[in-house]
Amino acid sequence: MIRMRETHNTMKHHIREEGDTIIVAFEDDIDLECSGEARDVLMDCVSRGAAIQVDLSGVSMIDSSGVASLLEAFQNARKKGKTFTLAGVGGSVMRVLKLARLDTVFPFADSVS
Repeated sequence: MIRMRETHNTMKHHIREEGDTIIVAFEDDIDLECSGEARDVLMDCVSRGAAIQVDLSGVSMIDSSGVASLLEAFQNARKKGKTFTLAGVGGSVMRVLKLARLDTVFPFADSVS
């Protein structure tokens, strides 16, 4: 099942389920304007799937509020014993994660499995 929903004027995401894994792919920027909605999407995915993979290959920029949304969902998944992986992280997003020293916290995949 694939659901597409446009949020605000800049954020789009796609959600698909493959077995017990939920894959959520974000596009465009994850910034203060849309990070609250990104958080809601991620938390919903954590509540439904046994494993969550966040595809960031379509994200060109993330700010601290977007990073906080990812981190909160990751911590929530871990508390519930679920796998939470970031996939397709591009250079600019990885730079922000490295600055926050989160490149050693999140599990990464080169691409969506």
